Parts: sequence; structure tokens; C-alpha cells
Amino acid sequence: MVIRTPEQREDLLEAGRRFGIILETLAGEVRPGVTTKQLDIRAEELIRAGGDEPIFKGYQPEGARYPFPAALCISVNDEVVHGIPSDRVLKEGDIVSLDLGLSHNGMIVDSAVTVPVGKTDTKSYALMDTTRLALDAAIAASRVGNRIGDISHATEEAFKGTGFSVVKILGGHGVGEEVHEEPFVGNVGHPGTGPEIVPGMVLALEPIANIGRAGVHILRDGYTFATKDGSRSAHFEHTILIEENNTIVVTKRPSE
Repeated sequence: MVIRTPEQREDLLEAGRRFGIILETLAGEVRPGVTTKQLDIRAEELIRAGGDEPIFKGYQPEGARYPFPAALCISVNDEVVHGIPSDRVLKEGDIVSLDLGLSHNGMIVDSAVTVPVGKTDTKSYALMDTTRLALDAAIAASRVGNRIGDISHATEEAFKGTGFSVVKILGGHGVGEEVHEEPFVGNVGHPGTGPEIVPGMVLALEPIANIGRAGVHILRDGYTFATKDGSRSAHFEHTILIEENNTIVVTKRPSE
């Protein structure tokens, strides 16, 4: 969406402030022995405690057989995005993507972070660090006067020479009044192409990369994407607001 009123801007920023605290709290509760379902329950509790709505729960994207059954998308190791919470117990050394959406006064924000369960291996840390830096590069390219292709290109360039593979079929999107809005923001692309970036534009940027090959497939649950080769994947995301002379990271967490 494009923010057009001071009230929309205020609600969006407040949604992001609340969200950042919640996602940081959840990330701090990831530890060995916790189930993904327990984290989902906690996520919904935190959102509803503030009088807000967990926007993913009950959301049914086009082509899905049934609505998403949880507040939190939680993807472990080779799961890429949209993992459904279950009785799966997290183990030392796992890596976990926490992807959450929240609606405050009708304004939707969306963000994700990948964290280790306890301590993990060197390559997994490098994957997470590189993907986080790719998000930083995407945000830096998100400014008035550029085009969506500039964001995509900056993301792609951030992975060059790292040995990690960008997941090309997934990417970011517009957000604000709906969970997914135009434009699609690919994680690979050409500078100077795509829609023009204008003041007030709200985007959810989300670099996703694998240790192995880029290929992914959807599991039998109809939602969870996983790597085809079984390698690990990392996912970072922020909702941003682009203004005339500034880009605001709306979902910034307190520790960032």
C-alpha cells in the first residue's frame, strides 16, 4: 500500500513498534526442548494481549486447500518458509525461522528472523549472518527514485561470492491493508526495472537463502516450502515505510 494520511502512518508505526517487541521476545524463548506449537501459542498470546490480531491465522492464500492454522510460521533447518507449528521438539544446533504478521487498527506488518537453537555450526551462523546483511542491502536500496528491480538486484549482489544460494521463486511484497499486496519484490533482479518506488510505499522485504542449491518444493501440508537437497535455509524480513528523504524500518526490534 501507499500511506496517504497521518493516521495511517501513526497506526503503521505503532503496529511495527509492538511487533518488534513481540518478535524479539519470541526469539529469546527459542531453546532446546521447546515445541514449535508452544512458540505459536506464545506468539498469539503476545499479539492478543495488546489488543491486536494475528493476521496469518485463518489466512487462506490463493490456491491453498485450507486456511493457515496458526499465528506463527515456524520453519526449522531445511524448511524454508511457511512451516506449520506442531509437536516437533527443537534440538540443540537447529536453526529456526520465526515469521509473524500482526494487524493493529487495520494496519498489517510482517517480519521474520532466523535464530539458532542453543549453539549451532559455523556454516549455519554464516548463512544467517549473510542473509541478515542481504536484508540490510535491500533496505538501503529502498529509496525514492529507485525501482523495485534495484532492491532485487541489491539483494542478489549481497549473496555473490558467499557460496549460498538465493531462493529465486520466493520474495517480498507490498503490505499494509492486506497480507500480500503488489508489488512482488524478487530477491534477484536487474537495476532500473520494475515499478517506481514512491513516497509512502510500504514493503515487506525478505531475503531467503540456502546452504545448498536454490531449489525448493512444497511439502504435503500444502504450505511448508523445504529445500530439495535437504540443506538448511535462512529467512530474514522487515516491513519498511519509504518516505521522501528517509526509509523507516517499521518492524525494527529493540536490540537492532
